[in-house]
Amino acid sequence: MPEKSQQMPFFERYLTLWVALCIGGGILIGTTMGANMQFLADMEVYNVNIPIAILIWLMIYPMMLQVDFRSIKNVGKAPKGLIMTVVINWLIKPFTMAFFAWIFFEHLYSAWINPDQAGEYIAGAILLGVAPCTAMVFVWSYLTNGDPNYTLVQVSVNDLIILIAFVPLVGFLLGITDITVPYDTLVASVLIFVVIPLLAGMATNKYFIAKKGEKWFKTELLPKFKPVSIIALLLTLLLLFAFQGGNILDNPLIILLIAIPLTIQSYFIFFLAWFVGRKIKLPHNVCSPAALIGTSNFFELAVAVAIALFGLHSPAALVTVVGVLVEVPIMLSLVAFANRRKY
Repeated sequence: MPEKSQQMPFFERYLTLWVALCIGGGILIGTTMGANMQFLADMEVYNVNIPIAILIWLMIYPMMLQVDFRSIKNVGKAPKGLIMTVVINWLIKPFTMAFFAWIFFEHLYSAWINPDQAGEYIAGAILLGVAPCTAMVFVWSYLTNGDPNYTLVQVSVNDLIILIAFVPLVGFLLGITDITVPYDTLVASVLIFVVIPLLAGMATNKYFIAKKGEKWFKTELLPKFKPVSIIALLLTLLLLFAFQGGNILDNPLIILLIAIPLTIQSYFIFFLAWFVGRKIKLPHNVCSPAALIGTSNFFELAVAVAIALFGLHSPAALVTVVGVLVEVPIMLSLVAFANRRKY
């Protein structure tokens, strides 16, 4: 009997459309309400924009509710898949992203991007490359009939590694691109946008499971938070493109130029992980989410850190939000590929 194909919920299925509408709306707002937008842009504490910080926290907290570190005890049940995920996500992906960004922004795009800005575009790409997905991967795994327990282990392990490896890896890669790294701001960003929501999510998870039970938590509470995360994402994009509107209208080609290396990186990482997974004989329901988690990005964290390090109007921030725009159609195409090649 053929497996029933999974369907993505309506809102998530057309996320690229909603993102595109927010981009257009943000640019329109930015060009018609410039002075008022500057008032929002100036609401900063220690280089962190307060409206954007609140929205990003609302994006990340619902994701952290799903993380269950108790699942790590199941690591031994599929060690090959987890080892491959860790190697791809942390020893390969950040460096290939930095390489593709360097090739395109520093060299191939030299006719359109001046050398002073190229470094920040590269930095934005690096921030995307060093942040593996922790939320949408549950959707991609579901759509390919992935093993949900294995996916949860993947996400939990990646969240632990982010706490340890994100700051030094970002610092190293930005350092070799000759960008001065403000480590205090970088560490503060991780504390604000990873550690605090992670601890809050774990506390909420533990409290409500103990009080109401795991079934109620998963079927009643988690679905209520999903719209919060998506709405916060769209409002963040609306604000970011309102702040970036002038830069984009001055150089409309930039969106396409940014999208090209991000797209190449995504397909490269997926097919590398996919063929390695096939080579080491991972089952399809492990190989698919293992390949997809490396391809997808924790763009919420990348956006937050880019803004904290380089500012709202920076090329680095623009790269991270373009990453949101290109990710959904790319991931849907890879889900279709994985489903056509079940084994």
